[in-house]
Amino acid sequence: MLDVLGIKDFEERVYRALLDTGDQGDQRVTDLAASLGTSPTRVRHALTRLTSLGLARRVTAGRYQPVGPRTAVPALVNRHRLEMESALGRVQEAVEDLAHVYQAGRLRTDPGRLVEVLSGRAAVNQRVDELTRSISTHMWVLDKPPYLEWANGQPETNETETASTLAMIARGVDVRSVYCPESMDRPGRFATVLKLAAIGEQARLLPSLPFKLRIMDRRVALVPLVGGVYDSLAIVHPSGLLDALIELFELYWERAVPITAGRSGPAEEPGRDEPGEEDRLLLQMLKAGLKDQAIARQLGVSGRTATRRIATIMARLGAETRFQAGVEAAARGWL
Repeated sequence: MLDVLGIKDFEERVYRALLDTGDQGDQRVTDLAASLGTSPTRVRHALTRLTSLGLARRVTAGRYQPVGPRTAVPALVNRHRLEMESALGRVQEAVEDLAHVYQAGRLRTDPGRLVEVLSGRAAVNQRVDELTRSISTHMWVLDKPPYLEWANGQPETNETETASTLAMIARGVDVRSVYCPESMDRPGRFATVLKLAAIGEQARLLPSLPFKLRIMDRRVALVPLVGGVYDSLAIVHPSGLLDALIELFELYWERAVPITAGRSGPAEEPGRDEPGEEDRLLLQMLKAGLKDQAIARQLGVSGRTATRRIATIMARLGAETRFQAGVEAAARGWL
């Protein structure tokens, strides 16, 4: 019965014989050997193993007591489970090592397997959707237009972006995105990014990005082949090229400025001198370096209205430049 825990049949017989003593206390090795019809040496070896497993304890030389099964067996089960989990982890690492060896061998014989090239918007959308759903550890993005549709043909929206990112965060995925001002062409995108930054996405911003890049689980990278459209895609598999793309992302990540979610906690009525929520959003966009037209799109107003509101809030802060406005707003606790 206990063989699934690595206990041999004879060892279980010795343990049962110990348990048969009930409240009589410990037993001598020689008595156990006599009751089992075997040699004391064989019983002593079995007792040594049972002691190491926590099923018996040595009282004095040649005398042993059992540990109650309701205590000893569950503890042994937990120990066995932890050992199995550790062993499975080592097996998984070995599988990954073997997979890399296999992949390297395939690339040497057929370098064309290094990069998978897809053409056609439908094929690209479907493949990216499949890969995105399989992400388990990392999702690193250099974000700029153009943007994909979902596999069902629906365009990306603030709502679908929030839902998909939340699902990855809930799975423990390390989500990092480097945005640029072009990323904020979709109305409401900046507010969406701030919301996601508040709940787990690590978001940063640069004045410009050279191309669009997605790195998934550090095992595959997606790079559009033609700028301005998203109907041809290179999927880079484990290789020196993938290592270079990962290193490139990390360089841009280090250079980028964090986009923070601002003040946390329940919304409060603004004080006499404090800005409302929309003006706080405007200040966040100024701090992130967005231009007037991009801010106008995010606020849903005309470029002239956005410029006027920027001038008004800078005047309230006594700032002559946008940088000074950001510094002063942070000093006042507005951001």
